[in-house]
Amino acid sequence: MDFKLVSDYAPKGDQPQAIAQLVESIESGARHNTLLGVTGSGKTFTMANVVAQLNRPTIVLSHNKTLAAQLYGEFKNFFPENAVEYFVSYYDYYQPEAYLPTTDTYIEKDLSINDEIEKMRLSTTSALLSGRRDVIVVSSVSCLYGIGNPDDFHATSIHLKVGDRIGYKHLLYSLVEALYTRTELALEPATFRTKGDTIDIMAAFGDNCYRITMFDSEVESIQLIDPVSAQRISTLESVTIYPANMFVTTKERINTAVQQIYLDMGERIEFFEKQDRHIEAQRIKQRVEYDLEMIKELGYCPGIENYSRYFDGRAAGTRPFCLLDYFPEDYLMIIDESHVTLPQVHAMFGGDRARKENLVNYGFRLPAAKDNRPLTFSEFEGLVGTAIYVSATPADYELRQCEGLVVEQLIRPTGLVDPPMEVRPSRNQIDDILEEIEKRVRQGEKILITALTKRMAEEMSRFLDRAGIRNRYIHSDVDTLERVQIIEDLHADLFDVLVGVNLLREGLDLPEVSLVVILDADKEGFLRNVRSITQIAGRAARHSSGKAILYADVVTGSMQNAIEQSNRRREKQIEYNIANAMLPRKAQKSGTGQSTLLTQKPEDMNVYPIVEEHYSIAADKQGTYNVDDKIPQDLDAQIAKAREDMERAAKALDFLAAARYRDRMYELQKLKEFY
Repeated sequence: MDFKLVSDYAPKGDQPQAIAQLVESIESGARHNTLLGVTGSGKTFTMANVVAQLNRPTIVLSHNKTLAAQLYGEFKNFFPENAVEYFVSYYDYYQPEAYLPTTDTYIEKDLSINDEIEKMRLSTTSALLSGRRDVIVVSSVSCLYGIGNPDDFHATSIHLKVGDRIGYKHLLYSLVEALYTRTELALEPATFRTKGDTIDIMAAFGDNCYRITMFDSEVESIQLIDPVSAQRISTLESVTIYPANMFVTTKERINTAVQQIYLDMGERIEFFEKQDRHIEAQRIKQRVEYDLEMIKELGYCPGIENYSRYFDGRAAGTRPFCLLDYFPEDYLMIIDESHVTLPQVHAMFGGDRARKENLVNYGFRLPAAKDNRPLTFSEFEGLVGTAIYVSATPADYELRQCEGLVVEQLIRPTGLVDPPMEVRPSRNQIDDILEEIEKRVRQGEKILITALTKRMAEEMSRFLDRAGIRNRYIHSDVDTLERVQIIEDLHADLFDVLVGVNLLREGLDLPEVSLVVILDADKEGFLRNVRSITQIAGRAARHSSGKAILYADVVTGSMQNAIEQSNRRREKQIEYNIANAMLPRKAQKSGTGQSTLLTQKPEDMNVYPIVEEHYSIAADKQGTYNVDDKIPQDLDAQIAKAREDMERAAKALDFLAAARYRDRMYELQKLKEFY
């Protein structure tokens, strides 16, 4: 089936030429392409049109869950008749296993898995292996972590067709090997129930329930039924039952893996004993023998992913299988906010390896645990076929990969132009800033001020307090709960000026902001390079009166470059507006970005509804987590309550609320340690 783009809008501005250039470039064989699109220019709509014209399976890579959820909602709306899937980490809470040699502290792995997201991950792999070509997967960088071998996943899938001859017991054994559980109670995902020659199977994802009727050793009929009433919905000619877990493997591989693990355990014990490290030798012996007993009896053990190399049949040091292995060779990868996402991909391997080295060196894990890891950047590059890097400020890597050939999308559908950048001397800058603030506040507009350090931001905030200006400051020491609430308060007109250090967070949607002030703009560095200045100034690009003021004593190369680029874009945008008689209009706030994924009805998602007031600051003040220093005995209950609410919020895919609960849980845990 081909992609079918559904939209009330047609490409406009320079979207048509951007779409045409990208499609032509990819069809001519170019592997790397860069789309430079300014904030609010409709980059996602452009990508949707490119996908529809190329008709290739596509993965859209984002650097965090919340932005991935927003993109999922947008693509789901654009392609309602196609398979749009969502693949992110399924952990609501995750404390990785670790060992700290300096304090001889072992930290056991602790986690909570979101069942709904796990089902969506299974849906993703099943759609990719089904042979469909009209698949779009919106994913975070978790797609680069190890998952099961796609060959094993496909081999343990059960393909049934009316008239097939298959033994009744053989079918039941096949379901068990695919990690389905037999039950006599109500059907749940990944369970099956038998009655005579009839087998009812509830798929591991979605709400599909199948009734397989056997006659002797032949499949007599296949029906799609209601899992509650058991009424027939439709009659099918064939069905494929996919495994209930992505780490499924065959019996032969399990037997081979167990033998190899025993051999490697013996070698590791011998290694430690030769060095007179008898504690480590005893530790690895106990750990591995316990795990193997569980694997032989139950087919599973805690931390089984550390043995994934054995079950995958991989050689030592080779990369694990990941989601990209499930795509066909000609797939398309779109990397959103590539200047942030690619550095994140680059750093994933190093952080994981440092933690695993300690576990292996001190006898907590076999060396094979190091092969359960994310991809290295070079391995990632080897798996990328055709890529489109999407960013308002492409980094050197993207520009180098596409050899400087960049497709530009500079015209906004709203007619808004880039905010002008004005350089002013730093002398008397405070008085000048106060005058600018007064002008904007009278018009009901908001102001952002960026400083170089946290101390400068706090001092600036205190000065504005003394001047009677409503303001708040935001930086890395402000926890997630407060940061989110500060942005919400700005939208709610509870203050006028937001002071911070790094206010260039992608996705920061602030159409109320008409003025961005950059202090110490001439201090070259990460916070004042070309990309940072462009991103910071872009926070005023959603307002028709947007403006950026750079306070500096000299004009640096970064400032000059950023200003020249901005002027070039403004010139092109103004020419388009004049030629098309378009008046700029203020962009509308897009809300919290909770896409259709996040706003599904609770009954549609099989999760409990979350009441908005329950995780608001007001609810906090009313005593939901009223931590009383005089009654520390209540802390355990409050920690459990915070964790429960975090898991409920994450289950509803409201990751911002889940992050706020997580921060509250950490605060309570620190308070408990104090007592």
